[in-house]
Amino acid sequence: MATYDGGAMTRVSDASTTTQKDRKSKTNPWRIVAAVLMVAVGIGILSVAMSGSEATNRDYTEYWAVGHQLVHRGNPYDAASILLILQAAGSKATEHTHMILRNPPSALFITLPLGFVSVTTGAVVWSLALIAALMASIRMLWIMHDRPEDRLHLIGYMFPPVLACLLAGQLGIFLLLGVTLFIYFQKSKPYLAGTALMLCALKPHLFMPFGMALIVWMGVRKDYRVLIGAGAAVLASTGLILCLDPAVFLHYAHGEKGENIQALFIPCMSVLFRVVLHRSAVWLQFLPMFVGCVWAIWYFSTRRARWSWLDHGPLLLLVSVLVAPYAWFTDESILLPAILAGLYRASNAGRSLLTFGCIAGVALIEVLAGVPLPSGFYMWTAPAWLAWYLYAVRTTSSDVAGVGECKTHNELVTSKLGQLKGQKVPADAE
Repeated sequence: MATYDGGAMTRVSDASTTTQKDRKSKTNPWRIVAAVLMVAVGIGILSVAMSGSEATNRDYTEYWAVGHQLVHRGNPYDAASILLILQAAGSKATEHTHMILRNPPSALFITLPLGFVSVTTGAVVWSLALIAALMASIRMLWIMHDRPEDRLHLIGYMFPPVLACLLAGQLGIFLLLGVTLFIYFQKSKPYLAGTALMLCALKPHLFMPFGMALIVWMGVRKDYRVLIGAGAAVLASTGLILCLDPAVFLHYAHGEKGENIQALFIPCMSVLFRVVLHRSAVWLQFLPMFVGCVWAIWYFSTRRARWSWLDHGPLLLLVSVLVAPYAWFTDESILLPAILAGLYRASNAGRSLLTFGCIAGVALIEVLAGVPLPSGFYMWTAPAWLAWYLYAVRTTSSDVAGVGECKTHNELVTSKLGQLKGQKVPADAE
């Protein structure tokens, strides 16, 4: 008669429980120091946000003005009206400032709450929302990587694009939250994961190769729950905006046509590609994105049998930002999942993090020195993050035997339990 070794199973379970308790009981003084520093940074950011003179001259004020236009049922893409609202609030914006949002109408829902408050109050609310989104994103990424004890995830709070996003009041951290929620819930709650992609739709051009792989992934699996969730969210947000401005799509088309975007310098590789080849040929700016989408299909097809959004999604994000038709430095906040994944892989493989420290250090100096976002000094960052990530996750012969196919703690315990269940007790023991 075959029986299971219940005692062994109990020992494995107890060992797992003890290990988890030991993890929780450890108190690292550096963790306390890091927490205090993060609180200090948060207070500093809020102090800047609550300063009237600063609040009216941050990028966030454009979203605030659009929110007021929508609440009063005005045209959210009317540059003249937006300028008047900003100048009345004390902004230094002029008629030469680019005042038209490039975000599609379905993305305007995020500006609505700002339409009910003053510019200073809105700055505080907006900053708090950004900080909360950042904390939630880093927490989920830490959990998905099996709660490592090295606290490398705290680097996420000092990631230069994230700090630039907080200081400017830009949308990048909300985009980060959207893609992180998708990766976190795509297995357990696909409808919710699809709904979270609504945040990525705030700037859809930043996710084209990522989105292409997502579409192919859904088609191969014949599971469209993520698509249904995303579609429902987009329809709901678009319907809300149409109630406030029934002609919003016409206003969007007219506003984008009149902005003359090809005359605006945006420090990214696609713009540089167009300027070098033919400045007036705007279509060249979208060619890298097309190539990136083709690559994304190939990348997924060669890994479809073992596809994991946590493992393969980071590289898609890096390539998506690199080939985006236009992207600001603050938009690189969405690369935080790739940065943390690279840090964990490099740390586990015993590789030095000095290279990352140098790249992040230079970028951080630019941010703290107040280098303007349209400056060409930010042109190098997107390719630098990609190059570092490829270096951090590269596989060597020793990695294949060690880190390359590592299992998490929970997976190891589950595997051990499965082995014990399959063992038979010797006949003489019966």
